[in-house]
Amino acid sequence: MSAAWGSRLGRIGAWFHPGYGDQARTEFAVEAETLGYPVAWLGFGPASVADLAVVEQILKATSTIVVATAIVNMWTNDAEEVAASYRRVTSRYGDRVLLGVGVGHPEANSAYRQPYATMVDYLDRLDAGGVPPDRRILAALGPRALRLAAARTLGTHPYLVVPQHTREARGMLGPGVVIAPEQTVVVGAELDAARTVGRAFVSDPYLKLTNYTNNFRRYGYTDADFEGGGSDRLIDDLVLHGSTDTVAAGLHSHLEAGADHIGIQVLTADGENPMPGYRELARVLL
Repeated sequence: MSAAWGSRLGRIGAWFHPGYGDQARTEFAVEAETLGYPVAWLGFGPASVADLAVVEQILKATSTIVVATAIVNMWTNDAEEVAASYRRVTSRYGDRVLLGVGVGHPEANSAYRQPYATMVDYLDRLDAGGVPPDRRILAALGPRALRLAAARTLGTHPYLVVPQHTREARGMLGPGVVIAPEQTVVVGAELDAARTVGRAFVSDPYLKLTNYTNNFRRYGYTDADFEGGGSDRLIDDLVLHGSTDTVAAGLHSHLEAGADHIGIQVLTADGENPMPGYRELARVLL
């Protein structure tokens, strides 16, 4: 599948956590556009967002930025309704939407079963609903899901992964498939403070989700790394921290491993406004 449209994503995007709420994230996206970020990624978790209302809200408030969903959960969002919303939004705002979809996690949905078959069926229904394959991206961690992403979408948007995951995904999928990992960062904090923020983020819920812990094991982490909220090694690898130059160097490790694009999620203590971190990173990355 051609990844030509994927070049519009650029190398660096801004990833916004759903905990901030739709109005705050709209304001963040407006500023992100002025800073030069070409993509605003919107985390949704298992929320019901099939109307894509916040996507349309952000598109209306901006003029150029691509809005990417990260992700629309397949269990809680009907594919036909999502496709109809996609057609509505793109008819009004053009080619500025990347529909990120994914199957989520068994701990988050009691109906979770046959994840691979569910993904295939959902993509079939998006096809029937008129969502072009190269305008959607699949959340994928394991090899089978990664191959499905390559075959049926623009590529993959893996969350909370290390550069080795990117390297192996690129080796498996070859060129022409967009690999766009999320990368969590803490900008400017000293080591202990950054680890405190990172550990609180990683330990709950991600160390309680088997899809993530199984994926971490693929890259050499063990049960000992999951104890006590996460070992220093695990936290440091998953949540880049330090000066803007240090964080930028860590981001470049993903790019050197084969990523086309990185969605940066800036963490702060106590849910404070993350935009100062995005401003600092924009100065060195964009």
